[in-house]
Amino acid sequence: MLAKIQETADFIKSKVSVMPKTGIILGTGLGNLVTQITDKLEIPYETIPNFPVSTVEGHSGKLIFGKLGEVNVLAMQGRFHFYEGYDMKQVTFPVRVMKALGIENLMVSNAAGGMNSGFEIGDLMIITDHINVFPEHPLRGKNFKELGVRFPDMSEAYDKEFISKAKAIAKRNNIHVVEGVYVGTQGPTFETPAEYKYFKIIGGDAVGMSTVPEVIVANHAGMRVFGMSIITDLGVEGKIVEVSHEEVQKIGDAAQPLMTTIMKELVREI
Repeated sequence: MLAKIQETADFIKSKVSVMPKTGIILGTGLGNLVTQITDKLEIPYETIPNFPVSTVEGHSGKLIFGKLGEVNVLAMQGRFHFYEGYDMKQVTFPVRVMKALGIENLMVSNAAGGMNSGFEIGDLMIITDHINVFPEHPLRGKNFKELGVRFPDMSEAYDKEFISKAKAIAKRNNIHVVEGVYVGTQGPTFETPAEYKYFKIIGGDAVGMSTVPEVIVANHAGMRVFGMSIITDLGVEGKIVEVSHEEVQKIGDAAQPLMTTIMKELVREI
């Protein structure tokens, strides 16, 4: 595993002249953030040694190096999901590579279903914490001390300073944001009404099929994390309607410019 991480990092270093300190993982419907990146260098996943290849519609599958505003960033356009059949080591492999490249800050985004009765479709939720209900843990197995400690602390999985800055940015730009706890589950089915109710009872505000594994590994690697969800459907009693992946993408696209504003200014400030 260590050799694979190093091989992949060396390959990327051979292609990129300036290595950024901030990485961004773009989720369903949020890939349009890359239109804001200038001086782009794009590396398709299939050309990168040891990289998995994304199979989900709406996830185009490439690493993009460039400037977001005046700041050098690395963006993952397309992430890997447990439900695609990858194991957790594969799902989180790009985060390991980011760390090996010198990335210190990780921005993650996703589409999620809201259980909080105060949420509406299209809301932007700043993730304050998460609940992991995936059946496999990304740190299961032998721990390599070169990558992090055996029992990493998760008391501040999402950086409080980043959250505070993001809230200030949203207020300054008159962007409505909510805050909440993200529940990470394996998918690929959307939740039943009973599952939505269960996730709410255990303390969740929104639920999705990604993000938690990457955030765990980023914390294990000593990176600072900021996460944001677009609420693309509601699991609130009386507001539950049939949902499709296409609808999720459509709502994500509509909310994307607002999230782009927050991410762009946050990257500049940190």
